[in-house]
Amino acid sequence: MTQQETQQEAGWHPGNNDVFTGARFEGSEQLTELLDDCVHCGFCLPACPTYSLWGEEMDSPRGRIHLIEQASQTGTLPDSTVGHLDACLGCMACVPACPSGVKYDRIIETARAQVEQSHERTRADRMLREAIFALFPYPRRLRAMRGPLVGYRKSGLQRLVRRSGLLERLPATLQTMEAVAPPIHRRRKLPERVAAVGRQRAVVGMLTGCVQREFFPEVNAATARVLAAEGCEVVMPASQGCCGALSLHTGRREEAQKFARRLVDSFTRSGVEWIVVNSAGCGSSMKEYAELLADDSRYAGPAADFAAKVRDVTELLVELGPVAERHRLDVSVAYHDACHLAHAQGVRTPPRELLAGVPGLTVLEIADGGTCCGSAGVYNLLEPEPARELGDRKAGNVTATGACLLVTANPGCLLQIGSALERAGTAIPTAHTVEVLDASLAGRPASTLTQR
Repeated sequence: MTQQETQQEAGWHPGNNDVFTGARFEGSEQLTELLDDCVHCGFCLPACPTYSLWGEEMDSPRGRIHLIEQASQTGTLPDSTVGHLDACLGCMACVPACPSGVKYDRIIETARAQVEQSHERTRADRMLREAIFALFPYPRRLRAMRGPLVGYRKSGLQRLVRRSGLLERLPATLQTMEAVAPPIHRRRKLPERVAAVGRQRAVVGMLTGCVQREFFPEVNAATARVLAAEGCEVVMPASQGCCGALSLHTGRREEAQKFARRLVDSFTRSGVEWIVVNSAGCGSSMKEYAELLADDSRYAGPAADFAAKVRDVTELLVELGPVAERHRLDVSVAYHDACHLAHAQGVRTPPRELLAGVPGLTVLEIADGGTCCGSAGVYNLLEPEPARELGDRKAGNVTATGACLLVTANPGCLLQIGSALERAGTAIPTAHTVEVLDASLAGRPASTLTQR
C-alpha cells in the first residue's frame, strides 16, 4: 500500500483536511522519538495476529505506527484510525520480532491514552467500557457476581439458555461474556503470611489480584504453597488491590496510576525482597511502574524500587532453584505462552523448565504458539469476533498436540482457550502452571488435574 493509499485509508487527503471528523491528537517529542525508530521493514507482519486474520496493512504494527505518526503530525485523530488502534490486541508479539527494537508497547499505550482523552465514542461503546472498568478492577464487586453465576449454572438456566438458541440472538459481547464466565470455586481466605517450610530462603510478597483472587482462588493457594515449600515466607498484604493492568493496556493511564500508587504503598510497607505475580498481564504492568510513575515526584523512587522486585512466580522459582521433592505426574501437557509473559516480559524458558522438572510429565509445544489466543485482557469483550476466531485457532492447535492438559500462566487465557475448546467439543481440561507444580510437590495424581 502506498503512502497516499494509507492516508486515504485513514480518511485524510492533502489539501482537504476538513475530512477529518475525529478528535485532536496531541503529539510529543518522546512519542516522535519512539515512532522514528520504526523503519517499516515488515518483520512485524508475520508476528501480528490481526494482520494474520485480515491481511490489512493498517491492522499491522507498522501500519498502526504510520497512522499514529500521521495523527501526531496533523494533530487530528480520525475515527478510522481509532478503529485500527482498538483492533490491536496489545499482545506485543511484534516487540521481540522487531530487529530495530521499536517499543511498540509504549507507542500503543501512549496512543490509546490519547484516544481515551479526546475521542468521542458511541454511547453503547462508552457504556460497555464503563461497565467493564467499574467491575473487573474491584475484587469486592467481582465477589458480588459469584452468587448470580452459581445460580445461573446450578438452576439449570445456563443449559436452558444454551439449548434455546437465545444466545445466538444476543450481541457478540454478551455471547462472549456468557461463554468465558469463570468457574466458581470455593473461596479461600488466605492469611497475610504463610511461613516457609524448612529453612527460609527468601521473604516474598504475592499479588492476589482481582479476577485471580475471586474466581481462581485455588491458583493463589497453590502459589503460596509452592513458594512456601521452596523455602519462601509469603506475605500477602490485606491492603493490596488492583495492579492497574487492564486500565493501562486500554489507555486509561490516570486510572492505572492510581491503582499503581496504592499497590506500591501496600508492598512498600511489607518489607519483602521480591514481589511475585502469577498473572502474566499483571506482572507485565507491574514491571512498568517505574515508567508509569516517572513524573510523580513522590512515587518515582518507590515505584522504581517496586518494579525491580517484581518477578513472575516461575522466574523466582527458577532463580531460587528447587529444594522440595517433585513426585511423579504421568501426564502430557500443552504449554501455552501467555502473551504478556512471553512477549512483554520475555519469560519463556522458566515455565517450561519447571514443568520439565516434574518426573513423568511431558511438555508438548503448540503450533503457532506465539500467536495470541484472543483474550488479551478485556479484548475479547470489546472486540469479540476477532477474539473468537483467534480462540478457535488456538483451540485447534492445542487439540492437535494430543495433550491431556492445557497449561498456561494467565487467568484470561485459561478462560478464553477453555471456552474455545468447549465450543469445539474437545474435553481438554486447563490448569495454571503452579497448580501442576503444587500437585507434584503434594504427591497428588495427575487425575486431580485432568478430571476436573
